[in-house]
Amino acid sequence: MAKTLYLVRHTTPQIAAGICYGQTDVAVTDSFIDEAAEVSDWLPPPELIISSPLQRSQRLATFLAQAHHCELRSDDRLMEMHFGDWEGKAWQDIARSEIDAWSADTLHYAPPSGESAQQMSLRVQSMLRDVARLPQQHIALVAHGGSIRAALAQLAGIPLPQTLGWQIDYGAVIGAQLRD
Repeated sequence: MAKTLYLVRHTTPQIAAGICYGQTDVAVTDSFIDEAAEVSDWLPPPELIISSPLQRSQRLATFLAQAHHCELRSDDRLMEMHFGDWEGKAWQDIARSEIDAWSADTLHYAPPSGESAQQMSLRVQSMLRDVARLPQQHIALVAHGGSIRAALAQLAGIPLPQTLGWQIDYGAVIGAQLRD
């Protein structure tokens, strides 16, 4: 039997444009309540919400769990890609040679002290295997652009690099089926 998953991206983070912030634990903007209410209106009632532990996801997940009266769990495997030494830096301040190396192999290149998109994808795949074994049939995953793309690639059976151009807005709700 297929489960219905709702992949939900966190609301707008409170960070300047052009900053690399993968696993940097940034807060959300003052528009959070309005954004969260809109997400809640779009989200069909889940039986369970599983969230990245980063506060920009946790805050939305807590709001949604209260609004929909369901259980909330946290899972580190839903965190955004770890950009290592690039975290907190302006993209323009990262060495051009490093950006070029990443662009040449977006799946396997890991920023210094960080992880590759492939490593992130493998942890998301592991989480999806565990979700498939849960008894709940309607589950919301509150996460980040990268981890949502990794989940969608797995669910659709396509290579992760094909999802990199997909725009996933803050507060987006994407429905998907998880088959046994």
